[in-house]
Amino acid sequence: MTDATILTVARDSIILTLIISAPYLLAALIVGLIISILQAVTQIQEMTLTFVPKILAIILVFMLTLPWMLKKMTTFTQHLILNIPFYIK
Repeated sequence: MTDATILTVARDSIILTLIISAPYLLAALIVGLIISILQAVTQIQEMTLTFVPKILAIILVFMLTLPWMLKKMTTFTQHLILNIPFYIK
């Protein structure tokens, strides 16, 4: 296995991780922004108020994106397994 193949597999793994985590991070960011605006408007400065909506949003996004996420991970794993003979050369 050469350095180039190791770097390619590592790069592909990092890109897949970023793609899979993007919906969760985006949902948490949007919900956090909305809650922050509501807190600024109502002047309620409770730190725990942001956690429950963020958790609920992340759970909802998880349920919606689970099939897509599993398909992406399965495809990546199959690609790695099928290319083992190529990586060994």
